[in-house]
Amino acid sequence: MFIATIHFTQHRECVLRRLTAGVDAPIEIEIEELQNGVVTFVLRAGAHADDFQAELEATDRVEHVQRLDAENLLVTKPSCGAYSAIYRNHGTLRRSNTVSGRQREYNVLVFRRDHLRDVIDDLGEFGTVTLGRLTEFSDGADSPVTDRQREVATEALARGYYDWPRKITNERLAEELGISRATLHEHLRKAERTLLSAALSDGSGRTGRERVGRAEAE
Repeated sequence: MFIATIHFTQHRECVLRRLTAGVDAPIEIEIEELQNGVVTFVLRAGAHADDFQAELEATDRVEHVQRLDAENLLVTKPSCGAYSAIYRNHGTLRRSNTVSGRQREYNVLVFRRDHLRDVIDDLGEFGTVTLGRLTEFSDGADSPVTDRQREVATEALARGYYDWPRKITNERLAEELGISRATLHEHLRKAERTLLSAALSDGSGRTGRERVGRAEAE
């Protein structure tokens, strides 16, 4: 599993490109849902919330704008292509990403390097892509993720099982994968445990809880 920081220069016209072109600092966006090419996200507009809301409400390309509080907007609009390119190649956007005019920074979770290459290739069709930081979460030596566990977890991510709200039920996912619900849950539980242990490890193979226990024993 990999976490990749992708720097992207958008060549297409996009409402967010126009909206943030004159803003000094990048604006954070948090993706809530992507479905059928339509994306819903929280725009951390800050002091620009009033101006952003007025412009978004006046734009035909925006389907819905909701004021969450003094600084944040919930926006639903067709994707300009980047989000779809990431998700159709089995990538998942981490919640926090940024936009500043044509410049975007995406934090993407992928299970395999070839999925990351496909994401970059697709983004390159309508923008300039630079790969920034790439972090690999290696499998633990005592409980490696098997090929089947990785396959099931990848499909669960791609089909929206980990989205909120979920885009597919466990019954339907198990049916499409040709396995029982019990087998589905077993594969996912083992994969999640291994990947979380790797992600939370300090590099010595011990998780945070294990480090605390060792410190107390010493």
